[in-house]
Amino acid sequence: MGFVDTLKSGLQKTKKALFTDVEALFSTKKIDETTIEEFEETLLSSDIGITATTEIVETLLESYRAGKLKRYEDVKDDLRRSMLDILGLPQPFVLYQERPFVVLCVGVNGVGKTTTIGKLAYKAIHQGHSVIMAASDTFRAAAIEQLDIWSKRAGAQIVKHQSGSDPAAVAFDAIEAAKARDIELCIVDTAGRLHTKSPLMEELKKIKKVIAKGVPGAPHETLLVVDATTGQNALHQARIFNEAVGITGIALTKLDGTAKGGIVLAIKKELNIPIRLIGVGEGIEDYRDFIPQEFVSALCD
Repeated sequence: MGFVDTLKSGLQKTKKALFTDVEALFSTKKIDETTIEEFEETLLSSDIGITATTEIVETLLESYRAGKLKRYEDVKDDLRRSMLDILGLPQPFVLYQERPFVVLCVGVNGVGKTTTIGKLAYKAIHQGHSVIMAASDTFRAAAIEQLDIWSKRAGAQIVKHQSGSDPAAVAFDAIEAAKARDIELCIVDTAGRLHTKSPLMEELKKIKKVIAKGVPGAPHETLLVVDATTGQNALHQARIFNEAVGITGIALTKLDGTAKGGIVLAIKKELNIPIRLIGVGEGIEDYRDFIPQEFVSALCD
Protein backbone atom coordinates (compact mmCIF):
# COMPACT_ATOMS: atom_id res chain seq x y z
CA MET A 1 0.00 0.00 0.00
CA GLY A 2 1.43 3.40 -0.99
CA PHE A 3 1.51 6.33 1.38
CA VAL A 4 -1.44 8.11 -0.26
CA ASP A 5 -3.52 4.95 0.19
CA THR A 6 -2.31 4.71 3.80
CA LEU A 7 -3.28 8.35 4.31
CA LYS A 8 -6.74 7.75 2.84
CA SER A 9 -7.18 4.78 5.14
CA GLY A 10 -5.95 6.77 8.12
CA LEU A 11 -8.31 9.65 7.42
CA GLN A 12 -11.41 7.47 7.04
CA LYS A 13 -12.82 8.54 10.42
CA THR A 14 -12.43 12.22 9.60
CA LYS A 15 -13.78 11.73 6.09
CA LYS A 16 -16.81 9.84 7.38
CA ALA A 17 -17.52 12.44 10.06
CA LEU A 18 -17.28 15.25 7.56
CA PHE A 19 -18.49 14.00 4.18
CA THR A 20 -21.15 11.51 5.24
CA ASP A 21 -22.98 14.43 6.82
CA VAL A 22 -22.18 16.72 3.88
CA GLU A 23 -23.61 14.30 1.36
CA ALA A 24 -26.64 13.57 3.50
CA LEU A 25 -27.31 17.28 3.93
CA PHE A 26 -26.75 18.55 0.40
CA SER A 27 -28.09 15.57 -1.55
CA THR A 28 -31.42 15.44 0.29
CA LYS A 29 -32.12 19.14 0.75
CA LYS A 30 -32.19 22.15 -1.51
CA ILE A 31 -28.83 23.92 -1.56
CA ASP A 32 -29.46 27.34 -0.06
CA GLU A 33 -28.20 29.60 2.71
CA THR A 34 -30.04 27.57 5.36
CA THR A 35 -28.39 24.27 4.44
CA ILE A 36 -25.00 25.96 4.17
CA GLU A 37 -25.45 27.32 7.69
CA GLU A 38 -26.41 23.81 8.87
CA PHE A 39 -23.18 22.58 7.32
CA GLU A 40 -21.27 25.00 9.56
CA GLU A 41 -22.10 22.77 12.54
CA THR A 42 -20.62 19.75 10.75
CA LEU A 43 -17.37 21.59 10.13
CA LEU A 44 -17.10 22.69 13.75
CA SER A 45 -17.71 19.13 14.99
CA SER A 46 -14.75 17.97 12.86
CA ASP A 47 -12.47 20.37 14.81
CA ILE A 48 -11.78 22.54 11.79
CA GLY A 49 -12.06 25.53 14.14
CA ILE A 50 -14.09 28.72 14.10
CA THR A 51 -11.77 30.78 11.91
CA ALA A 52 -11.32 28.17 9.19
CA THR A 53 -15.00 27.22 9.34
CA THR A 54 -16.07 30.84 8.90
CA GLU A 55 -13.84 31.19 5.82
CA ILE A 56 -15.18 27.97 4.27
CA VAL A 57 -18.81 28.88 4.90
CA GLU A 58 -18.38 32.41 3.55
CA THR A 59 -16.83 30.98 0.38
CA LEU A 60 -19.75 28.58 -0.03
CA LEU A 61 -22.24 31.40 0.46
CA GLU A 62 -20.47 33.52 -2.17
CA SER A 63 -20.59 30.62 -4.63
CA TYR A 64 -24.26 29.99 -3.90
CA ARG A 65 -25.17 33.65 -4.41
CA ALA A 66 -23.25 33.60 -7.68
CA GLY A 67 -25.33 30.61 -8.80
CA LYS A 68 -22.42 28.17 -8.82
CA LEU A 69 -23.77 25.57 -6.36
CA LYS A 70 -26.27 23.42 -8.23
CA ARG A 71 -25.52 20.00 -6.76
CA TYR A 72 -23.60 18.21 -4.02
CA GLU A 73 -20.48 17.78 -6.19
CA ASP A 74 -20.27 21.57 -6.60
CA VAL A 75 -20.25 21.94 -2.81
CA LYS A 76 -17.55 19.30 -2.52
CA ASP A 77 -15.39 21.03 -5.16
CA ASP A 78 -15.78 24.35 -3.34
CA LEU A 79 -14.85 22.72 -0.06
CA ARG A 80 -11.76 21.15 -1.64
CA ARG A 81 -10.59 24.53 -2.99
CA SER A 82 -11.18 26.25 0.36
CA MET A 83 -9.14 23.63 2.23
CA LEU A 84 -6.23 23.99 -0.21
CA ASP A 85 -6.37 27.79 0.10
CA ILE A 86 -6.16 27.53 3.91
CA LEU A 87 -3.33 24.97 3.93
CA GLY A 88 -1.30 26.72 1.25
CA LEU A 89 1.85 25.32 -0.31
CA PRO A 90 3.73 22.35 1.19
CA GLN A 91 6.28 23.32 3.84
CA PRO A 92 7.98 19.99 4.54
CA PHE A 93 10.78 19.33 7.00
CA VAL A 94 14.12 20.13 5.34
CA LEU A 95 17.68 20.67 6.56
CA TYR A 96 18.11 24.17 5.17
CA GLN A 97 20.77 25.77 7.41
CA GLU A 98 24.45 25.32 8.17
CA ARG A 99 25.48 22.14 9.97
CA PRO A 100 24.71 20.86 12.45
CA PHE A 101 21.04 21.54 11.81
CA VAL A 102 19.44 21.53 15.26
CA VAL A 103 15.86 20.50 15.96
CA LEU A 104 14.31 21.16 19.38
CA CYS A 105 11.42 18.75 19.87
CA VAL A 106 8.73 19.70 22.39
CA GLY A 107 5.25 18.61 23.46
CA VAL A 108 3.13 17.34 26.32
CA ASN A 109 3.28 13.81 27.70
CA GLY A 110 1.76 11.01 25.67
CA VAL A 111 1.73 12.60 22.22
CA GLY A 112 4.41 10.33 20.73
CA LYS A 113 7.32 12.75 20.92
CA THR A 114 10.15 10.24 21.36
CA THR A 115 8.67 8.00 18.67
CA THR A 116 8.49 11.03 16.35
CA ILE A 117 12.17 11.77 16.97
CA GLY A 118 13.07 8.17 16.16
CA LYS A 119 11.08 8.22 12.93
CA LEU A 120 12.48 11.62 11.95
CA ALA A 121 16.02 10.34 12.52
CA TYR A 122 15.30 7.22 10.48
CA LYS A 123 13.92 9.33 7.63
CA ALA A 124 16.94 11.67 7.65
CA ILE A 125 19.44 8.80 7.73
CA HIS A 126 17.75 7.15 4.76
CA GLN A 127 18.08 10.45 2.92
CA GLY A 128 21.83 10.28 3.49
CA HIS A 129 22.22 12.50 6.57
CA SER A 130 24.10 11.70 9.78
CA VAL A 131 22.07 12.11 12.98
CA ILE A 132 22.71 12.49 16.70
CA MET A 133 20.04 12.58 19.41
CA ALA A 134 20.17 14.46 22.71
CA ALA A 135 18.35 12.66 25.54
CA SER A 136 17.35 15.89 27.29
CA ASP A 137 14.27 14.32 28.83
CA THR A 138 16.18 13.56 32.02
CA PHE A 139 13.02 13.70 34.13
CA ARG A 140 12.24 10.03 33.45
CA ALA A 141 14.85 7.27 33.20
CA ALA A 142 12.42 5.39 30.93
CA ALA A 143 12.51 8.27 28.44
CA ILE A 144 16.30 8.00 28.12
CA GLU A 145 16.03 4.25 27.60
CA GLN A 146 13.26 4.68 25.02
CA LEU A 147 15.29 7.21 23.03
CA ASP A 148 18.32 4.90 23.22
CA ILE A 149 16.25 2.10 21.70
CA TRP A 150 15.06 4.41 18.92
CA SER A 151 18.62 5.60 18.21
CA LYS A 152 19.69 2.00 17.59
CA ARG A 153 16.59 1.30 15.49
CA ALA A 154 17.15 4.38 13.34
CA GLY A 155 20.94 4.05 13.15
CA ALA A 156 21.60 7.36 14.93
CA GLN A 157 24.14 8.33 17.58
CA ILE A 158 22.98 9.48 21.02
CA VAL A 159 24.25 11.64 23.89
CA LYS A 160 22.75 10.85 27.28
CA HIS A 161 23.42 11.66 30.93
CA GLN A 162 22.10 10.17 34.13
CA SER A 163 18.42 10.53 34.96
CA GLY A 164 17.83 13.77 36.87
CA SER A 165 20.78 15.63 35.33
CA ASP A 166 20.55 19.07 33.73
CA PRO A 167 18.61 18.79 30.43
CA ALA A 168 20.35 21.84 28.97
CA ALA A 169 23.77 20.29 29.63
CA VAL A 170 22.76 17.19 27.62
CA ALA A 171 21.66 19.39 24.72
CA PHE A 172 24.93 21.32 24.85
CA ASP A 173 27.05 18.15 24.89
CA ALA A 174 25.11 16.71 21.95
CA ILE A 175 25.68 19.86 19.90
CA GLU A 176 29.40 19.86 20.73
CA ALA A 177 29.58 16.18 19.73
CA ALA A 178 27.76 16.96 16.46
CA LYS A 179 30.27 19.71 15.65
CA ALA A 180 33.26 17.55 16.54
CA ARG A 181 32.03 14.58 14.51
CA ASP A 182 30.66 16.57 11.53
CA ILE A 183 27.15 15.27 12.15
CA GLU A 184 24.51 17.01 10.06
CA LEU A 185 21.36 16.73 12.19
CA CYS A 186 21.02 17.05 15.97
CA ILE A 187 17.57 16.31 17.45
CA VAL A 188 17.01 17.37 21.05
CA ASP A 189 14.36 15.48 23.01
CA THR A 190 12.76 17.27 25.97
CA ALA A 191 10.62 16.23 28.90
CA GLY A 192 6.94 15.96 28.11
CA ARG A 193 5.43 18.83 30.00
CA LEU A 194 2.02 20.22 30.65
CA HIS A 195 1.87 23.53 28.83
CA THR A 196 0.27 25.00 31.96
CA LYS A 197 3.34 24.34 34.15
CA SER A 198 5.36 27.56 33.97
CA PRO A 199 8.58 26.28 35.69
CA LEU A 200 8.85 23.53 33.10
CA MET A 201 8.29 26.03 30.30
CA GLU A 202 11.08 28.16 31.77
CA GLU A 203 13.35 25.12 31.66
CA LEU A 204 12.48 24.75 27.98
CA LYS A 205 13.49 28.36 27.36
CA LYS A 206 16.83 27.64 29.08
CA ILE A 207 17.49 24.66 26.80
CA LYS A 208 16.76 26.85 23.79
CA LYS A 209 19.24 29.50 24.98
CA VAL A 210 21.96 26.90 25.54
CA ILE A 211 21.39 25.52 22.04
CA ALA A 212 21.79 29.03 20.60
CA LYS A 213 25.11 29.42 22.42
CA GLY A 214 26.37 26.18 20.91
CA VAL A 215 25.23 27.00 17.37
CA PRO A 216 24.32 30.64 16.60
CA GLY A 217 20.89 30.80 15.04
CA ALA A 218 19.84 27.42 16.44
CA PRO A 219 17.50 25.74 17.02
CA HIS A 220 16.77 25.94 13.32
CA GLU A 221 13.48 24.10 13.85
CA THR A 222 11.40 24.06 17.01
CA LEU A 223 9.07 21.17 16.34
CA LEU A 224 5.92 20.73 18.41
CA VAL A 225 4.50 17.21 18.48
CA VAL A 226 0.73 17.09 18.95
CA ASP A 227 -1.76 14.24 19.05
CA ALA A 228 -4.51 14.67 16.44
CA THR A 229 -7.01 12.76 18.59
CA THR A 230 -7.02 15.59 21.15
CA GLY A 231 -8.72 17.98 18.72
CA GLN A 232 -9.02 21.53 19.98
CA ASN A 233 -6.68 20.78 22.89
CA ALA A 234 -3.93 20.30 20.28
CA LEU A 235 -4.64 23.83 19.03
CA HIS A 236 -4.44 25.15 22.60
CA GLN A 237 -1.10 23.40 23.14
CA ALA A 238 0.25 24.87 19.91
CA ARG A 239 -0.80 28.36 20.97
CA ILE A 240 0.84 28.12 24.44
CA PHE A 241 4.09 26.52 23.24
CA ASN A 242 4.31 29.05 20.42
CA GLU A 243 4.05 31.92 22.89
CA ALA A 244 6.74 30.36 25.10
CA VAL A 245 9.41 29.21 22.65
CA GLY A 246 8.28 30.11 19.12
CA ILE A 247 7.14 26.99 17.28
CA THR A 248 8.34 26.78 13.67
CA GLY A 249 6.64 23.54 12.69
CA ILE A 250 4.26 20.85 13.87
CA ALA A 251 4.43 17.07 13.73
CA LEU A 252 0.92 15.66 13.95
CA THR A 253 0.66 12.11 15.32
CA LYS A 254 -2.16 9.56 15.42
CA LEU A 255 -3.99 11.07 12.47
CA ASP A 256 -5.18 7.55 11.69
CA GLY A 257 -7.03 7.20 14.99
CA THR A 258 -9.39 10.16 15.01
CA ALA A 259 -12.40 11.82 13.44
CA LYS A 260 -10.79 15.16 14.31
CA GLY A 261 -8.35 15.44 11.40
CA GLY A 262 -9.78 18.88 10.69
CA ILE A 263 -7.45 20.17 13.42
CA VAL A 264 -4.84 20.42 10.64
CA LEU A 265 -6.87 23.28 9.13
CA ALA A 266 -7.51 24.91 12.50
CA ILE A 267 -3.81 25.06 13.42
CA LYS A 268 -2.75 26.44 10.04
CA LYS A 269 -5.53 29.03 9.86
CA GLU A 270 -5.49 30.27 13.44
CA LEU A 271 -1.75 30.17 14.17
CA ASN A 272 -0.18 30.02 10.69
CA ILE A 273 2.26 27.37 11.91
CA PRO A 274 3.09 24.90 9.14
CA ILE A 275 2.34 21.22 9.56
CA ARG A 276 5.69 19.63 8.67
CA LEU A 277 5.06 15.95 9.32
CA ILE A 278 2.12 13.61 9.85
CA GLY A 279 1.95 10.16 11.35
CA VAL A 280 -0.61 7.66 10.09
CA GLY A 281 0.56 4.39 11.60
CA GLU A 282 2.87 2.61 14.02
CA GLY A 283 5.61 1.61 11.58
CA ILE A 284 8.97 3.36 11.47
CA GLU A 285 8.21 4.62 7.96
CA ASP A 286 4.68 5.81 8.75
CA TYR A 287 5.82 9.40 9.14
CA ARG A 288 5.86 11.60 6.08
CA ASP A 289 6.10 15.18 4.99
CA PHE A 290 2.72 16.87 5.08
CA ILE A 291 1.57 17.64 1.54
CA PRO A 292 -1.73 19.61 1.55
CA GLN A 293 -2.84 18.22 -1.83
CA GLU A 294 -2.46 14.64 -0.59
CA PHE A 295 -4.33 15.46 2.62
CA VAL A 296 -7.24 17.15 0.83
CA SER A 297 -7.41 14.40 -1.81
CA ALA A 298 -7.53 11.75 0.92
CA LEU A 299 -10.48 13.56 2.48
CA CYS A 300 -12.41 14.61 -0.62
CA ASP A 301 -11.79 12.05 -3.34
